[in-house]
Amino acid sequence: MLIFRGGAVSQHDLSPSDLQAHVEKWHRWSDALARQGRRTTGTALGAPGAAVRGRDRVVTDGPYAESKDLVTGSMLFEADSLEDAVDVARTCPTYEFGGSVEVRPVQDPRT
Repeated sequence: MLIFRGGAVSQHDLSPSDLQAHVEKWHRWSDALARQGRRTTGTALGAPGAAVRGRDRVVTDGPYAESKDLVTGSMLFEADSLEDAVDVARTCPTYEFGGSVEVRPVQDPRT
């Protein structure tokens, strides 16, 4: 699983045309993974959000301290190894706007 943080969607000063051009890069990247038979599912997350924390279940207006920490989406895809998944993550368009990608294996519920 790739977990996307920050990037263009957390930027508030992008013009609509710059944002659209960046979204098109995401579509091309995602479509290329699909053509390789690797992508299985992914989703972008909207804002605002809320977080519920602690024993008292205190609700705050966002699950993030800074916009660069905002989880903006995720993608599940097939990879041969963690190194293979990291190689895919390195090709993500999110870095253009300071985003980051967390790479995590998904546990098989059957094991």
